[in-house]
Amino acid sequence: MIVRRSFLALASASVAGVSLPARAAGIGGAFALIDHNGRPFTDRDLLGRPSAIFFGYTYCPEVCPTTLQNLGRWLRQLGPAANGLNIIYVTVDPERDTPEHMREYLTSFDPRIRGLSGTPAQIARIASAYHVYYKKVRLPGGAYAMDHSAAIYLLDRNGQFVEPIGYGENDAMALASLRRLTGGR
Repeated sequence: MIVRRSFLALASASVAGVSLPARAAGIGGAFALIDHNGRPFTDRDLLGRPSAIFFGYTYCPEVCPTTLQNLGRWLRQLGPAANGLNIIYVTVDPERDTPEHMREYLTSFDPRIRGLSGTPAQIARIASAYHVYYKKVRLPGGAYAMDHSAAIYLLDRNGQFVEPIGYGENDAMALASLRRLTGGR
C-alpha cells in the first residue's frame, strides 16, 4: 500500500505528540458527494460531531474490508460514545462504486458506517483535499484494482483534522485515539 510521504511525516509528528493545527496541515476542505442512500452529503454534514473518514473501494481484496471490520469492532468497544461519531467511507473508485453498490456492500459492516460516492471529478477533489493517494492499476484481462492510501482521518466536531489512525494500528492505540476524539474514557 502506498502512502504519500507528506502524510507519513504528518502522521509521525502526530504520533510523536506534536500538535499540528489542521489548517497548517492542510488536510480537509469543502466537498459535495452522494451517500449510499442517494442523498447529498457535504463537508457541512460533518459539523457538530467528530468524524472518522476512510478512503477505499468496495472491490478491495484486503485493506478496505479489514479496516471497515476494525471500525465496527472499535465502535462496539466504544459503547455509547460511538453513537456521537460520523463514520464515513469514501470511494476512490466511483466508476464501480455507485451509491446503490455502496449500500449493498456496506450491509456487511456496522450500520453506522456511511458510504460516499460521486463523479470522478468530485472524488478527485475530496482526495486532493485530504491528501489521499489513489491510482487505477490495470490487471490482465481488462480488470483493474485501485492502489490507495489507507489511513483513517479523525476530525473534530468543527471538521478540523486531529490525527490519523494508520492501517494495521493495534486496537488499544486506535481506541485511545477514538476516545480522545469523542471525549470518552
